[in-house]
Amino acid sequence: MPELAPIRFDIPGEIERPRSRGRSGANTAVPIDRARPAWLKVRLPSGPQVEQLRTLMRSKELHTVCEEAHCPNMAECWSAGTATFMILGDTCTRSCGFCAVKTGRPTELDLDEPARVGDAVARMGLGHAVVTSVNRDELNDGGAEIFAQTIREIRRRSPGTTIEVLIPDFRGVLAALDIVLVARPEILNHNTETVPRLYQRVRPQAVYERSLAVLRHTKATAPGLVCKSGIMVGLGETREEVLDTMRDIRAQGTDILTIGQYLRPSPEHLPIERYWSPEEFEELRVAGMAMGYAHLESGPLVRSSYHAERHATLASLAS
Repeated sequence: MPELAPIRFDIPGEIERPRSRGRSGANTAVPIDRARPAWLKVRLPSGPQVEQLRTLMRSKELHTVCEEAHCPNMAECWSAGTATFMILGDTCTRSCGFCAVKTGRPTELDLDEPARVGDAVARMGLGHAVVTSVNRDELNDGGAEIFAQTIREIRRRSPGTTIEVLIPDFRGVLAALDIVLVARPEILNHNTETVPRLYQRVRPQAVYERSLAVLRHTKATAPGLVCKSGIMVGLGETREEVLDTMRDIRAQGTDILTIGQYLRPSPEHLPIERYWSPEEFEELRVAGMAMGYAHLESGPLVRSSYHAERHATLASLAS
């Protein structure tokens, strides 16, 4: 197992960890695999709608997880005029081995951000808005109040828009989770990301059972709300481990699951152990539906917010 580098700020005033101290000391020895299968080839985002959306985001000083996480579906989603807003800044307090979002010491909270997101959603005329965030472990509530304010601002400006939030685990503080649940998004999404055996390597500051607890508490506290989670494959997990994890997530009452292929953002991130084929993803989808999920997206390019507007239909039925 690679030796994971802890988050340290050795230089006074340093706010971003240098690239030389990447997420794993062993990763830099493994080059990026450029010979991807044909089913993983995607086009670069371009066109007037993409540029219009990018201009809007920059004018509002907003971040999107589409850009920060190098999402392979950015062209498809942005061309359709949809995006996933990333609040609480662009710097994460955690150093997950798969994530392209930068790690460091976050800046002060931007208290005007919820209003700007609400305005952007209204200007885009979105029928379904997705909001996620970096981890802000230095905050007592992990940023839960900003999530709640953002939900309220979107609701105030766009009362017909359904809202999905993709939240962190708030360090397992259920009172923080309750702050978000009280604001009543239509869909609450929290990604489990990987199988329990790989947590120490893939998510060193996270706990598998803590993520399950987020899903379980959500369904117990807000049973009418649609609960969603997601996992990646390609990090060294076995098929049985994936199926067991799917069963664990479903056992918490989770309604929707997304399963996609891990794609390595840089040489500093965890290597890809193998590519799962489209046929294998379809087998996982069939198996998951048999477990009782209301909806399951499974494919090489599937990500948490992929086709999220379709999931809003389940939210309307649940309400």
